[in-house]
Amino acid sequence: MTTPTLQRIHHVAYRCRDAAETVAWYERVLGMTYTMAFAEDRVPSTGANDPYMHVFLDCGGGNVLAFFELSNQPEMGRDLNTPSWVQHLAFEVADEAALLAAKAHVEAQAVEVLGPTYHGIFKSIYFFDPNGHRLELACNIGRPEQYAELQALAPIMLEEWSRTKRAPRHAEWLHREPGKA
Repeated sequence: MTTPTLQRIHHVAYRCRDAAETVAWYERVLGMTYTMAFAEDRVPSTGANDPYMHVFLDCGGGNVLAFFELSNQPEMGRDLNTPSWVQHLAFEVADEAALLAAKAHVEAQAVEVLGPTYHGIFKSIYFFDPNGHRLELACNIGRPEQYAELQALAPIMLEEWSRTKRAPRHAEWLHREPGKA
């Protein structure tokens, strides 16, 4: 048996409270294009009687974000055992100027934004959509040698984490923002 050859992510799907509100928000705040919707009374993969609206938004670059509105399910929530900063969708923007422009635009939509936050090889801003999903916009700022170093360190860091459950310090330079004490 051979390992499948993946081409890209076809789509990523999340739940939403209101499909129309979600589509309008992603179009207005992030400039995504609403491309299609599927609505069924029965789930094709399971046969369950569970009506839904499934909407698809083009994020650019062949990436698609989708949402399900489920009319017969209890009110959506989130995993209360996982901090709200952990599960998120991150989208890339071209550069720091684009990141700052995006921050200004999102804030102008009356959405609270955290950041920019320095991550060594990229900077990010964070905010929540109307469904409570955390979103991140990030711009890469790293140099090729930094990415190469991180790739070489990845197996070492994972092994150390697995053994100690403590943050390895092999890439401590990631946390030192230039010009900051």
